[in-house]
Amino acid sequence: MKSTAALEPVALDNGPTRWLDRFVPADTELRERLRLRVLRVLIAANLALGFYYITWRFAYINWAVWPLSLALLAAETYGYVDAWLFGLGIWRQKRRAGGGPPPPGATVDVFITCYNEPVDLVRRTARAARSMRYPHNTYILDDGNSSEMRAMAAEEGVKYVVRSEEWAGRNRHAKAGNISNALLQSDGEFILFLDADQVPYRQTLDQIVGYFRDPQMALVQTPQVFYNVPKGDPFNSQAPFFYGPIQQGKDGWNAAFFCGSNAMIRREALMHVGIRRYVWELERRVKRALDTAGTVLRRTERQLTREHPNHVRQVLNVLRVTVADARRALRSGHPIQEVTWRFQQDAQQVAELLVRDDLARIRAELKDIPGLDADVDFQASLSLALDDDATLALLAGRQSSPLAAIETVRSLLLAVDVDRDDEAQPVMPMSTISVTEDMATAMRLHAAGWTSAYHHEVLVVGLAPEDLRTALQQRLRWAQGTIQVMLRENPLCVKGLSWGQRVMYFSTGWIYLSGFFAVVFLVSPVLYLLFGVLPVRALSADFFWHLAPYLVANQLLFTVAGWGKSTWRGQQYSLALFPLWIEAVISACQNVWFGKKLGFVVTPKTRPGAGATYFGLVRIQLGTMAVLLAAAAWGLGRLALGLTADAWPILINVAWIAYDLLMLSAVVKAATFQPAPRLDPQPPTAHVAARMRALA
Repeated sequence: MKSTAALEPVALDNGPTRWLDRFVPADTELRERLRLRVLRVLIAANLALGFYYITWRFAYINWAVWPLSLALLAAETYGYVDAWLFGLGIWRQKRRAGGGPPPPGATVDVFITCYNEPVDLVRRTARAARSMRYPHNTYILDDGNSSEMRAMAAEEGVKYVVRSEEWAGRNRHAKAGNISNALLQSDGEFILFLDADQVPYRQTLDQIVGYFRDPQMALVQTPQVFYNVPKGDPFNSQAPFFYGPIQQGKDGWNAAFFCGSNAMIRREALMHVGIRRYVWELERRVKRALDTAGTVLRRTERQLTREHPNHVRQVLNVLRVTVADARRALRSGHPIQEVTWRFQQDAQQVAELLVRDDLARIRAELKDIPGLDADVDFQASLSLALDDDATLALLAGRQSSPLAAIETVRSLLLAVDVDRDDEAQPVMPMSTISVTEDMATAMRLHAAGWTSAYHHEVLVVGLAPEDLRTALQQRLRWAQGTIQVMLRENPLCVKGLSWGQRVMYFSTGWIYLSGFFAVVFLVSPVLYLLFGVLPVRALSADFFWHLAPYLVANQLLFTVAGWGKSTWRGQQYSLALFPLWIEAVISACQNVWFGKKLGFVVTPKTRPGAGATYFGLVRIQLGTMAVLLAAAAWGLGRLALGLTADAWPILINVAWIAYDLLMLSAVVKAATFQPAPRLDPQPPTAHVAARMRALA
């Protein structure tokens, strides 16, 4: 049996479409142009037929049951928008030939991120990473700080990194924090990221380093494939449609994004976006302090009484102008340090004027005290007040003095934490706004003007979840993280992104809203068959001839776009996981808007116990299937017994239910799936090659 380090890369595209070779040009470039033209014709046809149906549907709303009717129309409109996003996503598919020779003298680090994974699993990855041909340094980034892992790294001759002392008491940001820490303890120009179970080939670095000859190239992503996925892929782990047409389409818009592993990123690009983010956040905090300062000064002016001299109002007005000047300076791009320093100086001068005024009043009062030389004591008091913070604060506390407001204003800017004491390091190269730091980081890279590439070749193989619970945990985290990004840094509003990049990132979050609309599609036929509630005023041949061409074109487009790939399981899960998508959206909104913690669950790498089933995890889907079956039986029974003459509407809704049941049936197989015994922890070459070819 061969070592994993000897594995050879395998192309993803081959096999099932060879019989078509006689009908298409032999020239690869000409064939690709022809394929893309056919795909674009199908996209245009699908959108045209969808428009034909949707516009017709708006005229046939059943206002007698308007809540359901409008909900169904909204769900259908969502689907049509999704068709636009999908069509645009694959309109500019790019198939790259390869990166070519590496940049002269390029230095590479390999980061293997881990957190409480089995030591032997990480050892396998470390050995394969160390054995890659291109010169590099291999690091194990152990967020669990395990003595066993440290010993293993020493045995395998790879470097071992844990969080530095600065992270004590600030052990935050999960994988993003782990990587950000390691970036400051390494120096390679380019970094290959690997999860703990992702085993690279010897040629992996050679295949992708060459892309970085382009000085603007920040990221190269490769597919994530798994050697332990059984026939039928019960959990849709391979995602061949995403790691293929979808990423190739995004690549055409310069929007192929980081997926957390099996990708190489330029260190300079990561540090660049980290510094940009730091400056942006610092500017935001200074701006917020200035906004608050303006509010405090306006409130203080309103509280002035006739007892205060006119020059006090003038001084406060001067400081308000200073606040406005500082805002303008920030907008004009002046350095933050210069803006804050000037404001501090102006505030100090204004404070001195008001201190002199307050002490002058006190001096007048002191003249009435026998035996006290008011002139001498006044000069001493003035000197003390201007030099001593405690005395200045005491004077500011006098209700008759507006000095309190000015001290508040000065304190606001002094409180702006340039060193980020709440964080272990001021600059975080990896995004920390989401539990999926990868996509958010890629979006910042694109917004900063960097480019990316998707290299469609299997260069790394890993372990997929082998039970439904683990698979659902993984998908929930992906969905939650994506929604967090949409809420915190909506790509439609991010400066620096092209319109195509905005659409590509937005479409990634858009798909997770499907859970809510899936409920509408599932409920509608049940309501009709059980209660006769019809959301559409026309369930006749007219309805059929409007809808059927759109459905056929849609399925034909999907089939051609994923030609030769096993995409059916992915289509099933897009509907079957509707409760998970709803949970993801709700929990992410609670986290962003109300601060409710999500937690970070690392995908387990251990196998489930023999005989384990997970029906409880899909009880909503099973209950839905039972209701759908009952509704179909009821409708067909009424039709068979002659209790209704509405044959056409009943048959349409039963066909709709049959499709829903077929889609939902994926969770039944997943809940009962039992993995075969894994005799060898290392995938042999022949096995991996066969599995990779089967993916195509």
